[in-house]
Amino acid sequence: MAGVLDTVNQRTQLVGQNRLELLLFRLHGRQQFSINVFKVREVIQCPRLTALPHSHPVVRGVAHIRGNTIPVMDLGMAIGSPPVEDPTKCFMIITEYNRTIQGFLVGGVERIVNVNWGEIHPPPKGTGRNNYLTAVTEIDNQLVEIIDVEKVLDEVSPRSVQISSDINIEVQQHLPQHILVVDDSSVARKQICRTLAQVDLETTTANNGREALELLKSWADDGMDIHKQLLLVISDIEMPEMDGYTLTTEIKSDPRLKDLHIILHTSLSGVFNNAMVEKVGADQFIAKFQPDELAGAVMKYADSKKIMEQSR
Repeated sequence: MAGVLDTVNQRTQLVGQNRLELLLFRLHGRQQFSINVFKVREVIQCPRLTALPHSHPVVRGVAHIRGNTIPVMDLGMAIGSPPVEDPTKCFMIITEYNRTIQGFLVGGVERIVNVNWGEIHPPPKGTGRNNYLTAVTEIDNQLVEIIDVEKVLDEVSPRSVQISSDINIEVQQHLPQHILVVDDSSVARKQICRTLAQVDLETTTANNGREALELLKSWADDGMDIHKQLLLVISDIEMPEMDGYTLTTEIKSDPRLKDLHIILHTSLSGVFNNAMVEKVGADQFIAKFQPDELAGAVMKYADSKKIMEQSR
């Protein structure tokens, strides 16, 4: 499996083309699951783990990999399946999410597939709020479920959304008080909205890039002056139907929307291609999830916008 991942660094040309590559794996049984290859550092046979007293039940221990100590979670158990009996008989997918490195135990690893974000769809209606899916797709006539890893991580180790007292929380009253938040993870949307609420900003949310673009265009079609009503857009990169890069490109190509300030806010931290931010015209990239950094970036832009308006 290490050989399969040797070419991951050569695959960055997919970024910005509304495409992604998925690593397919199984937990229990025949159902296939997947995560984005760009979040995968490597796949190995699970080594012997060292137990962590008083840790979350999903954390089966820590592994010592090339000088690093990383927590190892039973991914099947995290989403409601029975726990793994013998971790050493499992594979471990080592990933980087939200500036942290962790391993996930899985039953078997299949292969890497190349798909278009347009072929990735939100979970079917009726799955309920307690499901752990962020999206689904079909590969070789089989349903593949894309796990909401951010939800898993938040349940194991919840992140605070409290911002520091030294963050400027005053938005000038003559500036727009509204932000469009675009993210396919319900956990991420809540984190962002709760953070922005602390600086007295209102939010509208969209679940993916296509939904956000349709909303923006409908506002513009209805005669809304977008720039007087919306302070900026905060968007994830990985989203079903339309990713954040494509959303940014579409916004910047519409004369009515092109001046919108766009912050790309994503869990693709260690492997993010910064050149893509400039290529698609995004204004800033922030790796998830640091409430001070996010709130600080928003307030800094608000201050700069105030200065620009005063100089006109």
